[in-house]
Amino acid sequence: MSQFGHTATSRPLGAQPAMAMLRGSRNRMHAPGCGGLRCRHAAARIGWVLFILSAGIHACPAMAADEAAVSAVPFAVRVMIVNMFELEAAPWRAALRPDVDFTVPGLPGGDSQVHCTRRGVCQMTTGMGHANAAASMMAVLYSSLLELHRAYFIVAGIGGIDPRRGTLGSAAWARYAVDGGLAHEIDARELPEGWHDGYFGIYTDAPDRIPKFDYQTEVFQLDEGLLRRAMSLSRQAALEDGADLQAYRRRYHERAARQPPAVIQCDTLSGDTWWSGRRLGEHARRWTRLLTHGAATYCTTQQEDNATLNALSRAAQSGLIDMRRVALLRTGADFDRPYAHQGVFESMRAQRALAGAVPVATHNLVRAAMPLIEEITGRWDEWADGVPAD
Repeated sequence: MSQFGHTATSRPLGAQPAMAMLRGSRNRMHAPGCGGLRCRHAAARIGWVLFILSAGIHACPAMAADEAAVSAVPFAVRVMIVNMFELEAAPWRAALRPDVDFTVPGLPGGDSQVHCTRRGVCQMTTGMGHANAAASMMAVLYSSLLELHRAYFIVAGIGGIDPRRGTLGSAAWARYAVDGGLAHEIDARELPEGWHDGYFGIYTDAPDRIPKFDYQTEVFQLDEGLLRRAMSLSRQAALEDGADLQAYRRRYHERAARQPPAVIQCDTLSGDTWWSGRRLGEHARRWTRLLTHGAATYCTTQQEDNATLNALSRAAQSGLIDMRRVALLRTGADFDRPYAHQGVFESMRAQRALAGAVPVATHNLVRAAMPLIEEITGRWDEWADGVPAD
């Protein structure tokens, strides 16, 4: 992946020894049906692993492969799932059933741990908003507990969706992430004549002028090879839907909004303000096209992605990760504007009342991304050195 107009490079980082803060091997010790000799054997194996960790020595060759992986510090991550809050994270933990927890200093108090399986699939929660996302991501990236230089990152969260491109529950893989907050703003009641909205590029003097990318976080472009593999693997994923969502989307005239949830490819706009409305939606479309010279198609709106990607790019510059191994997935939890003849505030209230919207959107993150995760971990010998050719 590269920042728009700039290529991010990385180099492997050798593993540095450190003691992990392990919270145990939960599933092995407490799995239903575990009893007698089988449980005693499991307890003995786990006790041996913990003894090795406390002694600071390597596992012997006879140790089972999964236990040796758990004993290795830093822990080698193959896939890191990045969620923003608990409702996004819970379906992942239910699906993955992680075995090992790493307590990482600097993660938010609500969930200060990275949860991992023995196959190297991990899940972390950053907290919502630009500031939380950047701080939490940096804490994990620069922790000595995890080996990340071969890890694939899947940033997976919910957001608003453009009814022209998708519907409630649709899952969108992004090629571009555009920051919608880095701009000048004029009060909409005081717009110059002929302006559609009050947003324009910093140090420019008209809405159609592309600003200089002084912040270096305005636009990120995801790796094309990984994007194509993610799309091809997940296109036929069976996504969840809900009766209340079906009834609500029938009120929209746009064809994409009226269809069942699907896996699609379109781009995302970041910004800490929770906005809604037709004029702001049109601005999102124009701004996304403007900052990418027409290459991007706006589709989802969310708070964190440019901040998360900036933290990842800093780590790539330090040789900690490979930006070509980063994918970005957002599912629609609400429409970014009302249907015809509906008021904006009425739209916000009506969509908050849809009981199925957030559960369907969060569950579809797992359904859409799991084919890619299973491909990476199931064929690790092909993925370890980078995205395989199609």
